[in-house]
Amino acid sequence: MNTQVKAHWLGHSAFKLESQSGKIIYIDPFLKNNPSTPDEFKEVSKADYILLTHGHEDHVGDTVEIAKNTGAKVAGMVELIGLLQEEGLPEDQAIGFNKGGTVHFDDFSVTTVSANHSSSFKGKYAGDPGGLVLSFEDDICIYHMGDTNIFADLELYGEMYRPHVVLAPIGDHFTMGPEEAAYAVELIGCETAVPIHYGTWPPIDSDPEEFKEILEGITDTDVVIPEKGANFLG
Repeated sequence: MNTQVKAHWLGHSAFKLESQSGKIIYIDPFLKNNPSTPDEFKEVSKADYILLTHGHEDHVGDTVEIAKNTGAKVAGMVELIGLLQEEGLPEDQAIGFNKGGTVHFDDFSVTTVSANHSSSFKGKYAGDPGGLVLSFEDDICIYHMGDTNIFADLELYGEMYRPHVVLAPIGDHFTMGPEEAAYAVELIGCETAVPIHYGTWPPIDSDPEEFKEILEGITDTDVVIPEKGANFLG
């Protein structure tokens, strides 16, 4: 795929992205207590932005600590951002937005779309869950689905945002399993799909090869199963 954007899967639903201009973006940075995150990625020394899909602690992870240490801006659902401010997230680094809203950053924008799941943080309501559509200027569009199951609006999202890459949860138990995820990606339509949110613990120990076999059997979408920590774009 011809892109200047770099993307590293850090296990579970966590990603480190680097934009064309070198901005470092983390999505759902559950790192230190994530058994599938490579050791060299557990400590973060530089971050410009942190984007959150929802409030569950295996997604919020180390957000507040990273933000305090790096000065990164943190963007997510307004209720969740309010709860993180109570945990010490500085006000001038907090960006709350909501479904359908788009926030513009240096050389990319983020739109929150629906996800069919739940969301709480330390037992408190954290707003609705969401997916994140990242559009990099004159480059690639990446859709992180968050935690979700299949729903009909995914076809509309594919028509509207035309993502090149879809990051799809396949773990089952808490999200879609491999078959449902494959049909969800078919609804969206994309060049490349990457399975996420699997293999972290026994309840979500799904097989990404099953997802790959099903999806490539019903679409022309390529499935990339990245090594943890390795750049799979650019």
